[in-house]
Amino acid sequence: QVQLVESGGGLVQAGDSLRLSCAASGRGFSMYAVGWFRQAPGKEREFVAAITSSGLTTYTADSMKGRFTISRDNVKNTVYLQMNSLTPEDTAVYYCASRRGGSRGSLLTIAEYDNWGQGTQVTVSS
Repeated sequence: QVQLVESGGGLVQAGDSLRLSCAASGRGFSMYAVGWFRQAPGKEREFVAAITSSGLTTYTADSMKGRFTISRDNVKNTVYLQMNSLTPEDTAVYYCASRRGGSRGSLLTIAEYDNWGQGTQVTVSS
């Protein structure tokens, strides 16, 4: 199991952009599909985006399509989340999580992930 560490969060103004990173330590990163989720106070954790182990297929939540883009660099053992045109509704703690290869479930389902980072705070002011 790899260790995941998110970074890149912070306080920004509406309309700004942020690029979050999910850095993995340990061997075998290229075997794992990775997802981004977010959780705001008082709300359930929700799906943001996911990417397959190869990076050939990505998924993005409907409400974030056109603004958020997930990508990965398996040489650097890092998954990224590019967030553009941020609004206060994007304020949340953002988590990355991994799923080992071999599962047949949907990457949009939170239960598919068994390894989580500590999260990084994103705050968007109006």
